[in-house]
Amino acid sequence: MTGPTELVHLDVSVRSDDASVAVVTLDSSANRNALSKALLQQLGDHLDAADADPAVRAVVVAAAGPVFCAGADMVEATSGGMERGARDIVALQRRIVAMGTPVVARVHGPVRAGGLGIVSACDVAISAASVTYAFTEVRLGLAPAVISLTTLPRLTARAASETFLGGETFDAAEAERIGLVTRTVPDAELEAAVQSVVDSWCQGSPQGLRETKALLNSPLLRRIDELGEQVAVQSARLFGSDEARAAMHAFLDRRSR
Repeated sequence: MTGPTELVHLDVSVRSDDASVAVVTLDSSANRNALSKALLQQLGDHLDAADADPAVRAVVVAAAGPVFCAGADMVEATSGGMERGARDIVALQRRIVAMGTPVVARVHGPVRAGGLGIVSACDVAISAASVTYAFTEVRLGLAPAVISLTTLPRLTARAASETFLGGETFDAAEAERIGLVTRTVPDAELEAAVQSVVDSWCQGSPQGLRETKALLNSPLLRRIDELGEQVAVQSARLFGSDEARAAMHAFLDRRSR
């Protein structure tokens, strides 16, 4: 009997200074790294494993294939609803924010909808200049409910209104300008830029990193705990609505042609 398909990989490497770095890679490229139940479970498990390793000083969240993350798995959403999926996305964001180990997102390809929650939950996000972003929910009869937990604190109020309501695609330079990502670099310099962040973290002590991250993320963690269930219920309700289900089926039909 074969085991479950491996949709997320964890690789831990030991540096010359004895600090370890964990790279957690989304690897469901055939599904554009969409946030299926299985991927969310595996991603959470690997993040927990990396955080539990006392030698790990830095975690990198990366992705395989041309797309970083396409957002929620709409095939699952249209067939089985999003009651569990919405709560799982809330829980994933909380995991990243609450981890004692700092996390950097290595964003190499397009990010849509739910994927923006992962990027925003990370402590630092480094984006390749060619990457595009979009809060596409409004065009599908949805709202960026669960990812508002982490994206709204990163954005200015005016930028949030423009990007949430418009649903337009915007580039990496704009993502940096409005606070969605920390820094945008030329594509060829992405790996070096991420390694620079990792190198600086590896100079910190485990206690110093853990306590400083907790200090920085305390307001964000309180926000998730206060609003998480509310936005999960809202998201599940919208995904189950006739308007959204019709829009998602139309989207999937166009994509399959």
